[in-house]
Amino acid sequence: MLISTVLTGGTALAAPTVQNNFYNVVMQDGADPFMYRHTDGFYYFTKTTGNNVTLWRSSTLTGVDAGDTRAITTGGSGVWAPELHYINGAWYIYYAKDDGDNANHRMYVMQNTSANPMEGAWVDKGQITDSTNRWAIDGTVLQSGGQLYFIWSGWEEGVNVRQILYIAHMSNPWTIDSARTEIARPSYNWETNYSPNVNEGPQILVKGDTINVVYSASGSWTDDYSLGLLTAKTNSNLLNASSWTKRSTQVFKTGNGVYGPGHASFTKSPNGQEDWIVYHAAKRQGSGWDREVRAQKFTWNADNTPNFGSPVNPNQPITLPGGEPQRTRYEAESGRFGGTAKVSQHPDSSGGAKVGYIDTDSSYVEVDVNAATSGTYILYARTGNGTAGGAWSTLKLSVDGGAASDFYVANQGWDNWGTSTRKLTLSAGNHTIRFAKGTGYAELDEFDLFRIGN
Repeated sequence: MLISTVLTGGTALAAPTVQNNFYNVVMQDGADPFMYRHTDGFYYFTKTTGNNVTLWRSSTLTGVDAGDTRAITTGGSGVWAPELHYINGAWYIYYAKDDGDNANHRMYVMQNTSANPMEGAWVDKGQITDSTNRWAIDGTVLQSGGQLYFIWSGWEEGVNVRQILYIAHMSNPWTIDSARTEIARPSYNWETNYSPNVNEGPQILVKGDTINVVYSASGSWTDDYSLGLLTAKTNSNLLNASSWTKRSTQVFKTGNGVYGPGHASFTKSPNGQEDWIVYHAAKRQGSGWDREVRAQKFTWNADNTPNFGSPVNPNQPITLPGGEPQRTRYEAESGRFGGTAKVSQHPDSSGGAKVGYIDTDSSYVEVDVNAATSGTYILYARTGNGTAGGAWSTLKLSVDGGAASDFYVANQGWDNWGTSTRKLTLSAGNHTIRFAKGTGYAELDEFDLFRIGN
């Protein structure tokens, strides 16, 4: 197990601190994130999970990984990029699936009329398609001028030459009633540098009189994956290709140690005052489809187009979304250690140090924490795993000497931090949280503790 120089005696222990920031990553594994903040104040989240659609529900943006979940069966395979929309008083999930053959990927939709999509029945409304019935993924809904439109990524013919963005009119949330119109095909060098050429993952941002379609381009399996931008005016004929203008340069791309950012969605901060981009990126340089979910605030240009800037450096904490609760940060190096566990220095660690070598059955780090009031808390830990072979690792997490449970740590390489989370119920007062040896090998940098709910 590789680890940095071990600290010697005399190192000062860092006291817990109250923080108004967090370390990106918001979900340590996953791709094609879709996050929506509803009028009930909750965040609803989904991502590609395989053969089902899984929904997460959370009161905070950064705590979504520890949110409540519900898995919904689809009866298919290759379920990609699901999205959750609230339209005309009902919930809809749009998703792509196939029968085991990628050439048969098509878009489908299901409906739930319950107030809470985590409850009630999800009813299959069938395939949603235009008359060509060709390969289709990444469908999303645009509501504009009292009309509904479906935008998706599809094949021009019956074979995979390139992926093109199409739009069509909808008569209701599960029916397309017009011919498809091509609004974007890969054309610039940064869109055509891999074969097949790709435009995919369209997402909608409307500001003022401008409709922004933020889409993903280049190879999703590469570090060159990035975001592009299409725009149209709200009063234009959106089924006319000439109404749409494509920007010649990317609006979000690899930078600051974040590789292949793409397939974004957009949401508001809890106080409703800030705009946030939620996107996936490669876990490390060259990791391809091994991805994680990140989030950061963005602003607007004078022409009502989004200004995403560059990905924030993963080792620099960023200010919490407005309205999220502050959190208490506990540095792992301030804990007590057993077995082979010990502290080592590293410049990319919070506070400049971390705890590793939790390598034997008797190894652990335990930290004393304080819960100001009784309630539900989220433990948001900065964790690392570079175990040979690329497998997940676990630490054994316990509170106050109680039963230990698996605390999962994605494999991202040493000193390339991810985020592991857990929802805890704590009574007011002092507690001891222990992270002990589990499967594989894992390191702990720090963890935040914050209360959610009333």
